[in-house]
Amino acid sequence: MPSLINKVKIFSGTNSRQLAEKISLSYGQPLGDVTVPRFSDGEFQPSIDESVRGCDVFFIQSTNPPGDNLLELLLLIDAAKRASAHMVVAVIPYFGLARQDRKDKPRVPIGSKMVANILVAAGADRVMTMDLHAPQIQGFFDIPVDHLDSLVIFIPYIRSLELDNIILAAPDIGASKRVREFAKVLNCDMVICDKERKRANEVASMVVIGDVKGKNVVLVDDICDTANTLCKAAKLLTEEGAASVRAVCTHPVLSGKAYENIESSMLTELLVTDTIPLKGESKKIKTISVDRLFANAIRNVCEYGSISSLFNIDNAYQSKLGI
Repeated sequence: MPSLINKVKIFSGTNSRQLAEKISLSYGQPLGDVTVPRFSDGEFQPSIDESVRGCDVFFIQSTNPPGDNLLELLLLIDAAKRASAHMVVAVIPYFGLARQDRKDKPRVPIGSKMVANILVAAGADRVMTMDLHAPQIQGFFDIPVDHLDSLVIFIPYIRSLELDNIILAAPDIGASKRVREFAKVLNCDMVICDKERKRANEVASMVVIGDVKGKNVVLVDDICDTANTLCKAAKLLTEEGAASVRAVCTHPVLSGKAYENIESSMLTELLVTDTIPLKGESKKIKTISVDRLFANAIRNVCEYGSISSLFNIDNAYQSKLGI
């Protein structure tokens, strides 16, 4: 009698090769073979170099710039559908254009909605991602979205620090809901750094809402781009009397002078995940891998298990995160 569970094959795009190797190792099987030959003008044509007929296929690729990362993922999805894969899942650890989730002024696109449409049009049957900048982006899809939460990775690390007088901080109003979830699990208070921007990536002013005097502050955010907000918040919190300031941030975009900003900041450390490969080095930056979380999510999708069970801090799964 044939198995009710289809054969699983995991592939990587060029951008997320290192993370994909970790995920496949945690899952317990090697990565599938993909080649991406390029023409002299830069055009490329990804090729899946093994059969995927009737298989559950997972393509791992973060879609941070350049745009070729997204295009490569779309071409791989199309190739698998044309090769008669049973199910094609786009595993996007960092979902690019997630900051474009609404029309905040006239004549601008809703980029994340457009990307959702393109992924579905290319043939994706399911999307798996982590810490979307705006959770409502899940509603842009007409296919299932598995939205993983880095809380189960960061909370054990924060607890391991054994900090006295800990308090969590949101670097802006937009991060307050996420920080509130962390504070609830850690049973501690939170403050908010209210900022005003003149333009993207430039903070005009910032004030702290709450008392941090004598506290060990942990800033929590989903994206660290230029690090201007985090560094300005760390300076302000220190001036307000914080004993120490550190930050945890899921996606290390780290563009522009981010590494210089972090190195010269008042931050004790910045903890990030490997959803995006680091482009530079800083003694203050530490990385935790999301490989086991994604590997378990892939396994649960294939075996029709629960995804939400992976977010339970107190269940036995925590002991397997390797933190």
